[in-house]
Amino acid sequence: MKYRISVLLLSTFVAGCGPEAPSEPLAPASDLGSLARNYLFLELSMAWHDNGHVDAYFGPEDIRDAANQAQISMDEIDSRAKDLTAKLQDNSAIATDLSENARIDGLVRRLGALRTRIALKRGDSIPFDEESERLFGAAAPDHDASYFQAILDDIDDQLGGEGVLSERVSEFQSRFAIPQEKLASVFDAAITECRRRTLLHIDLPENESFSIEYVNDKPWSGYNWYQGNAQSVIQVNTDLPIFVDRAIDLGCHEGYPGHHTFNALLEKNLVKDNDWVEFSLYPLFSPQSLIAEGSGNYGIDLAFPGDERIEFEKSVLFPLAGLDAADADRYYELLALLAKLNYAGNEAARDYLNGNIDRNQAVKWLVDYSLTTPDRARQRTTFFDAYRSYVINYNLGQDLVRQYVERDAADMAERWDRFEKLLSSPMTAADLK
Repeated sequence: MKYRISVLLLSTFVAGCGPEAPSEPLAPASDLGSLARNYLFLELSMAWHDNGHVDAYFGPEDIRDAANQAQISMDEIDSRAKDLTAKLQDNSAIATDLSENARIDGLVRRLGALRTRIALKRGDSIPFDEESERLFGAAAPDHDASYFQAILDDIDDQLGGEGVLSERVSEFQSRFAIPQEKLASVFDAAITECRRRTLLHIDLPENESFSIEYVNDKPWSGYNWYQGNAQSVIQVNTDLPIFVDRAIDLGCHEGYPGHHTFNALLEKNLVKDNDWVEFSLYPLFSPQSLIAEGSGNYGIDLAFPGDERIEFEKSVLFPLAGLDAADADRYYELLALLAKLNYAGNEAARDYLNGNIDRNQAVKWLVDYSLTTPDRARQRTTFFDAYRSYVINYNLGQDLVRQYVERDAADMAERWDRFEKLLSSPMTAADLK
């Protein structure tokens, strides 16, 4: 999943350069622009030690060249991150402009996340909730089995039948899997509609576009690789059956008004218009991810409010997929109940990463309380291995974004305005609470 930055770094590495870093890789200065460039150097340096650390980079090539040449150690990155944090805090003490303070706060939070990631890579033991606070600025609520059991009882009543509940759910959902040969046409139609609805409310750069690829052997179901200049590559993992509702999920989340829209707006409004160069890099394990994943998930409901999604899927996507819509209403009732189990995955991740349960126990919990298949549950644990507490960004992030956008019973126009502001600014979880 995170091979891309390694390829980019290696492609610009100057053969014969030693591992020792210059005493000052970039010109020392106290102005925010120069401090932000030094920040980028540290994040790009971390990519040599953590293949999944940098999700996207479309910033100045001289900074990447400096990181490639220096290849400084994690200890050196940590030390310089600490020093840079102090310099930024010195600037904060004398800053009078609110946007300048927000910029400094964002850089300090990113550096804190970077230092936390270094600690994890060193093997430091950090409890799950503390880790998510230090990386993403929030900790998910804790629910016990009884919380989920009440939801499971409702699902059991709704679905009916006999036998193991997870197996009955799996059998029913299998009726709504998109045939492999129809994936492309279904996804094309879904993404086109997601884009059309988003452009009614948000102006995107004229040159924005994406390509879509179908891949295998990944721990995730979909991914947006932002390339810069309002271009993305969206990948869809076809390892496991893809149900018809996932086309809109992924079309919105990865594309419009989700990740592709988010990255394009940040690039235009912060990097190009304001010269906030730090936003030319997306560090995956940082406060930016809670906003990215939370807005990606919330954007689905924003683009398709009320019954509009169900109506579109039944009238357009079901026929394209060759699926019978006779049981579609029951299917959507089931999906609404399954969505209430969303936080069960967090509980599995928390106990698994804290060492309270092993992989097999985590798989069993996911099967029992997320009602997923054993194959999907095992794939989910590989996500835990790779991304750890990142899982909280999807559900907790969505809840925080929803609360921010819908506060004071905002109408749809105001919701879109707030959503666009969120996607165009350096906001973090602290700003949403």
